Amino acid sequence: MLRLNVEGMSCGHCVRSVTEAFNRVDPKAEVRVDLDAKRVEAETAADPKAVMRAIAEAGYAASAA
Repeated sequence: MLRLNVEGMSCGHCVRSVTEAFNRVDPKAEVRVDLDAKRVEAETAADPKAVMRAIAEAGYAASAA
C-alpha cells in the first residue's frame, strides 16, 4: 500500500487530476483519495518517487505519509 500526503487538493477536479497522474504511472492501481485529509492511498508496485513526480507535474506537492 502506498500512502501519500498531497497538498493543494481542494475539489473534485483536484481529485481527478491526482488520480489521473497516479494512473499514468500505474494504470492498474486502484487509487483512493481522501480530500479532507489530503491523502492518497493505492495498492501499487509503482516506484513512489515516480508517482510523486507525476503528481508534482500535475501541480500538487506529494510526500510520503
